[in-house]
Parts: sequence; C-alpha cells; structure tokens
Amino acid sequence: MFEWTDCMDWLLVGTKPGHLLLYRIKKDPGSNRFEVTLEKSNKNFSKKIQQLYVVSQYKILVSLLENNIHVHDLLTFQQITVVSKAKGATLFACDLQLQFTDVPLRMCVAVKKKLQLYYWKDREFHELQGDFGAPDIPKSMAWCENSICVGFKRDYYLIRMDGRGSIKELFPTGKQLEPLVAPLADGKVAVGQDDLTVVLNEEGVCTQKCALNWTDIPIAMEHQPPYIIAVLPRYVEIRTFEPRLLVQSVELQRPRFITSAGPNIVYVASNHFVWRLVPVSIASQIRQLLQDKQFELALQLAKMKDDSDGDKKQQIHHIQNLYAFNLFCQKRFDDSMQVFAKLGTDPTHVIGLYPDLLPSDYRKQLHYPNPLPTLSGAELEKAHLALIDYLTQKRSHLVKQLNDSDPSTTSPLMEGTPTIKSRKKLLQIIDTTLLKCYLHTNVALVSPLLRLENNHCHIEESEYVLKKAHKYSELIILYEKKGLHQKALQVLLDQSTKANSPLKGHERTVQYLQRLGKNQLFSVGIKTSFPVQIFTEDLTEVETLPRDKVLQFLKEGFEELAIPYLEHIIYIWDEKGPEFHNVLIQLYLGRVQGLMKQYLNSLNKTPPTFPIPSCAHVLGYRGKFYQSYISRLQGLLEERALLLGRMGKHEQALFIYVHILKDTRMAEDYCHRHYNSSVYLSLLRMYLSPPDVHCLGPIKMELSEPQANLQAALQVLELHHSKLNTTKAINLLPANTQIREIRVFLESVLEEKAQRKRCNQVLKSLLQAEFLRVQEERIFHQQVKCVITEEKTCRVCKKKIGNRVKNRGMTCSKEP
Repeated sequence: MFEWTDCMDWLLVGTKPGHLLLYRIKKDPGSNRFEVTLEKSNKNFSKKIQQLYVVSQYKILVSLLENNIHVHDLLTFQQITVVSKAKGATLFACDLQLQFTDVPLRMCVAVKKKLQLYYWKDREFHELQGDFGAPDIPKSMAWCENSICVGFKRDYYLIRMDGRGSIKELFPTGKQLEPLVAPLADGKVAVGQDDLTVVLNEEGVCTQKCALNWTDIPIAMEHQPPYIIAVLPRYVEIRTFEPRLLVQSVELQRPRFITSAGPNIVYVASNHFVWRLVPVSIASQIRQLLQDKQFELALQLAKMKDDSDGDKKQQIHHIQNLYAFNLFCQKRFDDSMQVFAKLGTDPTHVIGLYPDLLPSDYRKQLHYPNPLPTLSGAELEKAHLALIDYLTQKRSHLVKQLNDSDPSTTSPLMEGTPTIKSRKKLLQIIDTTLLKCYLHTNVALVSPLLRLENNHCHIEESEYVLKKAHKYSELIILYEKKGLHQKALQVLLDQSTKANSPLKGHERTVQYLQRLGKNQLFSVGIKTSFPVQIFTEDLTEVETLPRDKVLQFLKEGFEELAIPYLEHIIYIWDEKGPEFHNVLIQLYLGRVQGLMKQYLNSLNKTPPTFPIPSCAHVLGYRGKFYQSYISRLQGLLEERALLLGRMGKHEQALFIYVHILKDTRMAEDYCHRHYNSSVYLSLLRMYLSPPDVHCLGPIKMELSEPQANLQAALQVLELHHSKLNTTKAINLLPANTQIREIRVFLESVLEEKAQRKRCNQVLKSLLQAEFLRVQEERIFHQQVKCVITEEKTCRVCKKKIGNRVKNRGMTCSKEP
C-alpha cells in the first residue's frame, strides 16, 4: 500500500510484510526525472498493512492494520489511538470536508455486515451515529456527499446517512471479481460494472448521459480533473467524462494500485514497483487539443490554468469561439448558435457564416479559422432555423438596450476582425437578415416582422429581396411602415392590373388609403378612379375623417362622386350638418329632373332619413334654406309638398295633395308619415274648409277656387277615427251633416271607448289583486321573528352573534 503527505515531495509506502517506508521525491528542474531517497522506515509498523489514508491537514495517518483502525502521527509514526470498537474491520473510507461543516473528517468502517460511522475530534475518533446493517460484507466503498456507495460481492447499494440508514439497491457488479467504487473530486462516485463506469450522485442517480467504456476491466481508479485514470491488468488508461475520449494508454508491468498526491501528481504501483505519472504542461495540452479540435476538453483545461484573470478569460473566450465555429462546421447549428449567444459574439460575424446574408463588401472584411462548409437544401434550411432563434434572442436583448448611450460590447469571433458598436446598425442588420431567413424558411413570418413598430429593416436591401421573391404584399407593408406611401401606392396600382397578381383589383389600394388617416391621406396623390370607396367604408378610421375636407377633395378632383359620398354620410352615417344637406340638394338641382326625383323620393322612407335638428337656430336656417328652393321648384308639385312638409307647413303641403294634385291617397300617406293629433285634423279641415290659394306663399300658380269634399272628409273620419280628436273633428263638420252620414264614425268611436274602458277596468282589478297579494305576503313576513341572544352563533363563520350585534351590527366576518 502507498499514500502521500501534504509535502508533494514525500511518499508513504506500506509493504505486505508490514513495513512502512517514507520516500523523499525530488524532481530534476531540467527534466522529468526524479531523485528518490528513502528517508525513513519502520519495519515493525505492523504485521499486516491492509489500507492507508493520510490526512495531511491533521498530520495523521489512518490505517487498517490487522483488521483494526489505527491512527498514527504522520511525522513520528507514533500511534495516537486505536478505534477499539472497529475490531474485525475489513475496510474503511474517509471523507474530508474542511469548509462549511461541523464534522470535517468522517470515517465509515466496515465490520463484517455492519457499517460504523466516526468523526475526528480532539485527536480521537468518536461515534457519529449508530451502526447500519448491510446486506453483505462490503468489498468496496466511498463517500458520496451524505451517502455511502457500497459494493458487495454481487450488487452495489447506496446507504443514506439520514439517521435511518435507508438503503437503495443500485445494480449488479457484473462479472468482475471485486466491485469498484471510487470517489470523485466533485463529491460524486464512479462505480464500475465490468468494463463500464457510471457516475452517481448522492441519490444514486446517474449524472452522465453515457457510461465510460474501458478497454478492459479496471482494477482501481483515480480522478484527476478533467481526467479519470484507471488501472487495467496490463496498463494504465486515461479518459475523460465530457467529452468521452480515450486520451492515453500507458503500458506498465502488472499495475495494481493508484493514488493521487494532489493536482497533477499521480502514483501507480505494482507488487514490486512504483511509478509517477507526470502530466504534460496544460499549455502544451491545450495546443494539442486545439489541433485535434477537442475544444471541450481544451476549455476545461484552460479554466484550470494559473494564468492571470485577464489572460485566462481571453484564452477561454478564444477557445469557446473556436468550439462554436467547429460545431457549425460539424453542422450542429443549434449547439453552435447557443454557444455564440452565451459568448456575446458580434452577430454580424455569426451571420457571415451563412451565404448571401451580408453585403459582399462587409462580408469580405470577416475572417474565420477554417474554410466555411458548403450548405444547401435541407441543411441550409436547418441552419437558417437555428440562426433565426439566435437572432431573435439577440434582437430582443438589443431592443431593451436601444436607449443606452454606451456602445455595444460585442466581441469578435477572430481577433483583429472589426465589430459593429452601434446598436441601431446591429438591429438593422439583424432585422434584414431575419427577413431573408424567413423568405427561405417560413414566408408567413415576413409580414409580422415588417409590421413591428420597431422594425429596423434596411429599406434598399429589403426592397431588393422582396421584389426578387415577388412578395409584393410584404413590400407594401415595408413601404407603409417606412412612410413611403407614394411607392406603396405605385406598386398597388401596377399590380392591380396584372391577372395573376394577388393584388389584382382595387380593394387593397382602398384599404391602404383608408389606413393613412387624415394627416396623410390628402397629402398623397390619389391616382385612382374609385376614391368614394375610400371614404365610405364602415371603419372607424374612415368615419372619423374630416367630412368637409373629403367633400372639398371630391368636388375638386372627382365631382361626379360627391353625390354618392353625401348620400352615404347622410343616409348611412346620419349626418346632421345642414351644410352637407345644402350641398347635396344643390348637386341634385344641378342634375336632370329625374335624378332630383330619385333623391326626393328617398325622403318617403319611414322614418325619414332627411333629419331636422331640434335646435332653434338650425330650424330657422333650414326654413330659409327650403324657402329659397321652393321658388325654384316650378312644376314639381309633389317635391314642393315634400319640402313644405319638411318645413312643418302641413296646411300648404296638404293643400297641394288635396286641391292641386287631387290625390287623397297621397294626402293620407303624408298624414301617416307626419302623424300627430293635428295633422289629420288639418287634412279634415282641408276637405271641409279649403283655405285661400295664397297659402302656397311665394309660389305663384293659376288655380281654380278649391271646393269642399264632404265624402273624402267622412272617409277620413271612418278610417282614422282613432287618430282624431272626436270633439274637434265633429266641430269641423258642416251644421247640416246628417247623423246617418257619421253613424259608422260614431259607432267606431263609441266601440273603441267602450273597449278601452273595459281594458282599464280589467287592469284595475288585476292591480288591486296584486296589491292585496303583496299586502298579505308583507303581513306574513312581519309575523316571523328571530330572537338573537349572546349565545347564538353564526351558521357561516361559527362565531357568537351577540357581541358583534352590540359592537358593530350584524355583519358576518365571512361575508364578501
């Protein structure tokens, strides 16, 4: 057996006969040769040395001698103590944790089928807790944080040091004769199963994706990060966990034991020889690993170097960039982009890895460690998808820092390559590159990118690629967001006449103009034959446009479309401004008589769509307006009647219907449209007592003296008795009217009055019954009472009601 002390120049060797030897190791500075001197020996140390463990921090040597645990002074070899309870021990394992623990040195001793736990204090080992029972006699064991991994003859187990000693069965030992458990530097354990080695944590869970595969079954193992060294029957093999590599094989004569004497110091022994493994300098290892493109391992070694922080960080950053570049060359695009993102590499240098994404003049300034791979087809699409994820992440980060005045802190992929410091410039390149990538992978994402409020796409470059891909809809979005409305409208007009274009027709042009809003709509030249659709769409943006400006615009450039626009805002949007009505009637009067009839006939709708505001000044204005046009309506009797009705001059309107047009049906329709209690009386009066012809006001017409029409008046009484005041209507009749002539009228009135009286009586009875029912219900509820005493409890909150009633009223604490 052999062990080391805290001085890196000393080596303890225990021999089979029980001799303990102390060697001094002196290295020749100019070579890897060593001078070995036997400084001390103790031939009577023990009859049988089974296991040695040096604790240099406490200057003690813990040993398993003749099946018992002994502790000796490391300098004098004088025995300090013997763990008497550990008699019959076959194996022990120590765990030294000097930081953040009350028990720096722990020891587990296997005594037959029991595990005993001790801790070191005051130059003695004391029991840590009670013994644990084991399924079999342990053959190999090692501490793993707060657990102990134990190898038995056939199986491995994990025993938790949680006070209960819970045992977890792991897996069989395999075909090897002896189980192998070796502690690792990070607190885990390496467990062997034939020629495989797995790494377990304190929960017994494997922490590596794949097991380590040796060329033979290991006899012993030692961890020298980042390497793990295994003693095989014929040689020593050196491997790494991540990445899984065979680093070196050293052929030795029947090696059996291995121990570590600190960083980069490893001793291997056989029954007759002891060898020291001397590593190559880390700098040399890194150079060789970089040549072999083993960047992950080189990175681990770079982190272990003792260089200054600045040089160390610079080398690590360089290796990481080379690693990310190598991942890209291996076409592991997602992994490569993730490394570049963590490094903060200049995005333009990453984009330069791809063909045709950067401007050629800028691309020529970039340099890379090796020639770039040729990408096409599915590989190129996969690469673009990885780049999209990377650029999206970088874009989000840059947008948050856009208002920061400090320059961007990106780093170059290769030293000496220029980087871009302006965040706006970086965002412009990133957004333009994203646009190109979307065109290659997913065209549906182009429009959302261009619609972003903070879109930074380069106009000329984006315009070129969109035109090349015939993406005119997306091109219009680009122009719109950049305020290039003239260009957008020109593209829309050009595409509207092409048969196979998705922009054929005028709908998209109309929509574009409608979105411009009042501040920009009238500043662009609208070169289209359908502008009325722009101003009449049922959209908030359109309806809120200044109507006076729209009307002026149409009158100046599209006069024939002014009438459809005015009709829309009056009939559909219920425009009440008198100026628009005035303009519309002016336009109608300027047309042929038939077009004017079309407008005036529209006033027959019920309810009328030609509104008259209730404001007094508007009514006065309206009166003057209509009066000014009545004089121009010579010969258009029906139209004059309509306008008189709009002015509220029912007598004059009815005079035209009754005595000029002599059309009783139109007169009755007029009364129906303008129904109130007086208009039918006016019609009745018009039949019975025609007024003078001068009721037409300024209109001069030659008419015969109007005659009374009793029959028409009686017909009005019969048909519209419910709309007339009976007393006033009878008073209008001539004194010589016979009762039989108005018998039907009187019968209808009396029947209606009688029916109304019966309905009112029934309603009165129903209301009285409802009143009595409510009174009865009120009396019933008033008879119910509830006595609340101090002992009563609330059904909801289960608290006494009495105190709360006195203090703050009846309010349940659980009420919302």
